[in-house]
Amino acid sequence: MSVAAYKKTAEKNEALTSDQLIEQHGLLVKRIAYHLMTRLPPTVQVEDLIQSGMIGLLEAAKNYDASQGASFETYAGIRIRGSMLDEIRKGDWAPRSLHRKVREVTKAISEIEAETGRDAKDAEVAERLEITLDEYYQIIQHASGHRMFSFEDLVTGEEGISESLVDHGEVPADQVEKEKFRTALAEAISTLPDRERLVMSLYYEKELNLRETGEVLGVSESRVCQIHSQALVRLKARMQDWVNLL
Repeated sequence: MSVAAYKKTAEKNEALTSDQLIEQHGLLVKRIAYHLMTRLPPTVQVEDLIQSGMIGLLEAAKNYDASQGASFETYAGIRIRGSMLDEIRKGDWAPRSLHRKVREVTKAISEIEAETGRDAKDAEVAERLEITLDEYYQIIQHASGHRMFSFEDLVTGEEGISESLVDHGEVPADQVEKEKFRTALAEAISTLPDRERLVMSLYYEKELNLRETGEVLGVSESRVCQIHSQALVRLKARMQDWVNLL
């Protein structure tokens, strides 16, 4: 689509009232909210996500610049999702002890994979931490329930990349660095163990929920949750240097 066409779309959006905008893109807000809900503990209320998403939608309408080359729906989706994630991050209910254990797990996986040049096995991680395998799985389960192994948190930089399409403040050097991050993340995902990589693909690319993903793999929903969490902590370990830079 040409720049002129984008500008025409922008003018149309600017002419809409807040009520009209919400009516036109309200379904987008709800779709993003319910998709996020499949990854969050029951203490998070979908109504809160929708409310924060509406704020993100209104902010998107105010700041959208079609001349930067992104459609309004794409830009609004980024703002809506970001607003919801900001709301979720305000309520970090995970105890400090769990944060410490997650850091220890991530460090152990990173060390083992650096030493062996292959995927760290669950039993190896548990042995390195001097805990039982059941205790290791409990840490994974609890961290997942508190949304500490979060793909959204891991790829905070990815939202920044998308926003750079419409953000005048982004400098070329930052764009290059973040594009390198995206490339590194894609490579890290491609090297995950087969089942973890498949779960990531079904969950994030195909947007299946945990139950649907389990049906495809022929395993229980709880097992999918465990595989998903293991994939995320492995990615977090492999991308630690990048996460620290962003």
